Amino acid sequence: MTPPPLGLISRSLRHAAAVLLLLAAAIASVRAAPPHAFFAMDNIARGGPDVAPALLKELGYAGYGGRAFDEIMPPAVAAAGLTFFNGYGVLSFAPAAPAPDEKLRRWLDAMAGRGTVLWLAIQHVTKPDGARFPLSDAAADEFVAGQVRAIADYARRGGTTVALYPHTGFWLARVEDALRLAERLDRPDVGVTFNLCHWLKVEGSERDPAPVLRAALPRLKFVTINGADTGATKTFGWDRLIQPLDRGSYDVPGFVRLLGKVGYTGPVGFQGYGIKEEPRAVLARTMAAWRAIVP
Repeated sequence: MTPPPLGLISRSLRHAAAVLLLLAAAIASVRAAPPHAFFAMDNIARGGPDVAPALLKELGYAGYGGRAFDEIMPPAVAAAGLTFFNGYGVLSFAPAAPAPDEKLRRWLDAMAGRGTVLWLAIQHVTKPDGARFPLSDAAADEFVAGQVRAIADYARRGGTTVALYPHTGFWLARVEDALRLAERLDRPDVGVTFNLCHWLKVEGSERDPAPVLRAALPRLKFVTINGADTGATKTFGWDRLIQPLDRGSYDVPGFVRLLGKVGYTGPVGFQGYGIKEEPRAVLARTMAAWRAIVP
């Protein structure tokens, strides 16, 4: 058997080496890429359109979580090369006031083509007799689903989607409330949010969030985090449940690792409600803490 020419062997080896180098570079690139886009909410990224977008860009944030009905900040965020991830809106539903109302329609019209998300928190749900449904009461689901469906139908015309936002003390108080409603609607443009501070306030630090995260994963659009203390968190005030990311005794790095274990790769937002310190300092320290968690 005649051996292949040395030139052919040399070319083959060079080709194999080049392939291996490309593969190694691709693997390194994947490893280096952050698994989540990290953004800051407007309650800590303060200062308005002339200040907040530039500050977030300087510090390395991917974007901004703002307010529904604000038409000024989204273009300012986009002009800074960042993403306006969502607009937070608190709504209450009653049979006499079908959604979406004119105010929400105007904002959704203004968001057309931006590919953003309505972050929907549902505060009160009123019965036909004027009484309110209790918090988390599934008896309201049919009516609420109809209201959310109408909002999502209108939002879809401009490319805006909906992510339900569980909030302490609201009818939509629990992640499982949001998931139950989203599954009832069963549409890709209505998802759910996991808010760590509200989870700790409603469920407590002893409850394992992993099963809920896994159940929500197919519809999980956002997760928000912050520094927090552990312990009897249902009794804590927001000063202990919402801190800069480099403070608090709750194992936030472990929680972020859990997100990876359950398969969540979507955006993560920094919740800064009620933090009194100067925003630049808080945002800078929080970004440093985030980079230590997710190198």
